[in-house]
Amino acid sequence: DNLEELTMASNKSDEPKERYKKSLRLSSAAIKKLNLKEGMNEIEFSVTTAYQGTTRCKCYLFRWKHNDKVVISDIDGTITKSDVLGHILPMVGKDWAQLGVAQLFSKIEQNGYKLLYLSARAIGQSRVTREYLRSIRQGNVMLPDGPLLLNPTSLISAFHREVIEKKPEQFKIACLSDIRDLVPDKEPFYAGYGNRINDVWAYRAVGIPIMRIFTINTKGELKHELTQTFQSSYCSMTYIVDQLFPPVKLDEASAEFSNFNYWRDPIPDLEIPELETALVPPSTKVDMATLRPIPEK
Repeated sequence: DNLEELTMASNKSDEPKERYKKSLRLSSAAIKKLNLKEGMNEIEFSVTTAYQGTTRCKCYLFRWKHNDKVVISDIDGTITKSDVLGHILPMVGKDWAQLGVAQLFSKIEQNGYKLLYLSARAIGQSRVTREYLRSIRQGNVMLPDGPLLLNPTSLISAFHREVIEKKPEQFKIACLSDIRDLVPDKEPFYAGYGNRINDVWAYRAVGIPIMRIFTINTKGELKHELTQTFQSSYCSMTYIVDQLFPPVKLDEASAEFSNFNYWRDPIPDLEIPELETALVPPSTKVDMATLRPIPEK
């Protein structure tokens, strides 16, 4: 009897066991079980151990539609006035935000666009960065809520890449390309704001047209980095936001069928000699402006 029990136990141990694979991506079925509401959702992760008790970490998950138009904004030097001081001054309570940024971004959101905040800051600064964005108040206006995407590296590595090496576009291109691949048949990114040529490279790499990429300097001067034909500011752009960011209609057709694109085919040229022959004899002189015969004197 003991031999039979050992044999059965051995056979059970030979059976394949379930293996789990770590992943940062949820399947569609798993996302559906979360019952996410439109817009911002608060998610909490918790880990319980015998010695340290329960540790909790909160984040925010945004549910958007596949055809929503997204406006990207860098943080340091774009929402703040400079890269280096943008890391430091908000920690000591210093207001270092660009003038008019809250009003402009709020109006863009009111026109139906989604704001996405992207920074090469380390993910360890997520809570501080989120609190800083929420603390910006200009008049009675605050920055609209939106996803905050940060660099999943250490604080020292992120600071070195952005401030010392000045190559933050490496992370930004990879991050934005990953988001764009979620809707491969569409171009989700409508416009982008940055403060350096590196931001322009990152936004161009994910399909944002050059005329909708804006860079701002420490003086608050807004321009097109590559064309130099556009000069403005956050405050001035607020007055023409409806022209730059037309209100989004829920039943809006694809841009392919807009009046501008659909009717832009040139009118075919008419062959004037053939028309002349059909109207009058070849020997008759014709007024080319009116296509009428010129009477003989």
